Amino acid sequence: MRRGWRGAAALLLGLFVVSASSHAASLRFCDRPLALNAAQKDKLFRLGGVIKAELEASGQAVALMSRSGLDLSRFGQRYSHAGFSLKHSPDTPWAIRQLYYACDEKRPRIYDQGVSGFLLGTEDPAIGYVSVVFMPAAQSERLEHAARDNRQALSLLGATYSANAYAFSLQYQNCNQWVAEMLAAAWAALPVDDSARAQAQRWLQDKGYAPSLIDVGDRILMWLASFMPWLHSDDHPSENLRQAHYRISMPASIESFVQQTVPGATRVEFCHTDQHIVIHRGWTPIAEGCVPGEQDTVLALD
Repeated sequence: MRRGWRGAAALLLGLFVVSASSHAASLRFCDRPLALNAAQKDKLFRLGGVIKAELEASGQAVALMSRSGLDLSRFGQRYSHAGFSLKHSPDTPWAIRQLYYACDEKRPRIYDQGVSGFLLGTEDPAIGYVSVVFMPAAQSERLEHAARDNRQALSLLGATYSANAYAFSLQYQNCNQWVAEMLAAAWAALPVDDSARAQAQRWLQDKGYAPSLIDVGDRILMWLASFMPWLHSDDHPSENLRQAHYRISMPASIESFVQQTVPGATRVEFCHTDQHIVIHRGWTPIAEGCVPGEQDTVLALD
């Protein structure tokens, strides 16, 4: 029985640890990244080249970028991790500024990572998805300025990481919550001080931001989560816990918020298999299995 409970807890961790580090994910949270062979890396690098070409062609200097990683399909989530791709990044052009969990230091940090490195955080080298959202100049310029401002980025960095952090609490923070709060800081012109996170969350609530509903379906699993170091429940409303629900910032909820509140925002989705890359434009998702639609662009990888 104990072995079964440990397995269930590990499963829950695997379902909720949403890429806290580019060097650690899923059940290998603080171990080595997934080992990829040369052919697998080459295909991801080629995908990265396609994405960077799209970024350059956009005429914008920032984009919201999300990637798949862990298999969260049980919860209706294709994407697990988001950040801001910055043309004028201090790292490399179009590097993704993101929150990650520094395992050695046991604390969250802000990290700039090139597009190819961002893609190498995959859990499944055979198939993967990337979503890129562009915004009109007014919102894009304010977002780029805020995201590149180290003081602004750090003012929104929570002290304690939790993979399943409640979206409207200051107690914990996950990687996607930092992204949501950065949008608020940029578009509401919030001050750079200790009140930044609280003000960002109030602004998000006022604007109707709806975090993703994660239906765990079993309160025993939620209890088991208390034994995992990167999962917490004490920040969630008691009514949600009684229903075995978590309300968490995920890429899908952030994209939905942008779509609803930023007229003119556009989206390009990419996916890859061992055989091809698909480029899909619009807010509808690419079909499961990276199956191209009639209007999609298909690039052979063989």
